[in-house]
Amino acid sequence: MAAKLDYHWHLRKIMADRGLFSTTDLIPLLDERGITLSSSQVYRLVVERPERLSLKILMALLDILDCTMDNLIEPVAAASAESTTRTKKAVGAEAGVGDLRPKRARIRGLEKS
Repeated sequence: MAAKLDYHWHLRKIMADRGLFSTTDLIPLLDERGITLSSSQVYRLVVERPERLSLKILMALLDILDCTMDNLIEPVAAASAESTTRTKKAVGAEAGVGDLRPKRARIRGLEKS
């Protein structure tokens, strides 16, 4: 089975390293490179981890921040759902409804006097 990959998005950290502390600082820099984004789009790009990203925007970010893709995007192995479930059970997290099983009733015989 192939390993599932995930990634960390380091745009905010790289911006801070370059002295860009406001998300709106990127708007004119992107505009100089022919990329027009609203302030809310730039905010989401910086604060959230993008699921889809235009290559033009990516190239503009690399140019603006003078960095490489390795600096901006860090690939990591994704935690599988199975290992996460095992970890929760091992740690003693609450059992889900599917983990509950009924117990058999015990029938005690009548005592004769």
